[in-house]
Amino acid sequence: MGDAGAIIGLIIIALVALFVIVAISRAIRIVPQAGALIIERLGRYQSTMYAGLHFLIPFVDRIRAGVDLRERVVPFRPQPVITSDNLVVSIDTVVYYQVTDPKAATYEIADYIQAIEQLTVTTLRNIIGSMDLEQTLTSRDQINGQLRGVLDEATGRWGIRVNRVELKAIDPPPSVQGAMEQQMRAERDRRAAILTAEGVKQSAILTAEGEKQSAILTAEGQAQAAILKAQGESRAILQVFDAIHRGDADPKLLAYQYLQMLPEIANGTSSKLWVVPTELTAALGSISSAFGDGGPSGGGGVSGGGAPSSGGGGETRREKREKDLEHIEGLDVELPETSLQDPAEALREARGQATEATAEATQAGETSGRPFDPSSAAGQRPPEGEEPPPAPQEPWQPHQ
Repeated sequence: MGDAGAIIGLIIIALVALFVIVAISRAIRIVPQAGALIIERLGRYQSTMYAGLHFLIPFVDRIRAGVDLRERVVPFRPQPVITSDNLVVSIDTVVYYQVTDPKAATYEIADYIQAIEQLTVTTLRNIIGSMDLEQTLTSRDQINGQLRGVLDEATGRWGIRVNRVELKAIDPPPSVQGAMEQQMRAERDRRAAILTAEGVKQSAILTAEGEKQSAILTAEGQAQAAILKAQGESRAILQVFDAIHRGDADPKLLAYQYLQMLPEIANGTSSKLWVVPTELTAALGSISSAFGDGGPSGGGGVSGGGAPSSGGGGETRREKREKDLEHIEGLDVELPETSLQDPAEALREARGQATEATAEATQAGETSGRPFDPSSAAGQRPPEGEEPPPAPQEPWQPHQ
């Protein structure tokens, strides 16, 4: 019996110790920071315990709920919303809230998370229903402000403060998205075309301005060149005229230069017909009368230029020229003595070159293979009924 009593006593002591341990564990509560405990005593609200060490009456007080006082973020699933232009858009929302009154959040509403979600959906449908799609996509801040105001007012009596409401995504239907992309692409293409046209316009304007300036400068340069060329030619003409005036050129010199130009006329590579001027015989007669020994008897005592000869007893042309040069003032340089070619030699040279030119023209006509056209010589024969003109008299032959 003693052993049985000892065992029972040990069991009772163990039960009491276990009861004390359980009671102590239920009586002592440590609440963490940013947290709160709702305490009920015999089924009624007793108090709200915040951060720190607290003691409860075991088996009388109990913890109804623990509340987190930190700000929390709750994302809600996409909700279909109809806009004023009858388009269904899907909107995702995110709510930032914080419990300010643990008692009200526990006893005023059963599930405040679900209540906030449903209130957000209904308020969002009311706001979006008064807007079209374009306004919905561009009025996020306005929608966020209206949602926050409605939710904060409704959740205030629940001991909850809504800090922010954000629209995470607004997704229009796929067909509308394709149309919007096409519209945006067309708008960008229009802007690109406008910018390209502006660039082409500016390029054309700058090119035209450059061509204009280039043409102006070219014209000014040509004008200056023409002016300078004209001035140079005028000065050259004046100097040549002055030199001729000072040298007092007589017809013999002019006739000599005329003979020197005849070979150059005949040496043309494209010349097929060489015309001998009618003045050639007169020029050759002047040279022959001027450089011959007194000339023919019919020539009289006057030379080819009309100046009196030395045998007439008057003043010779050379003496007159030297006398005039002595009276001319302002001469800068003295004219060199002119050495004239022998007229007979010059005449033989001219006749030889003329003969060569005629032979070349005849050979060219034969080489071409064309038959002789009698009409080509029609202008060289006199009309019918008229006598041919007398042949010109050679300057070295005496007059008949």
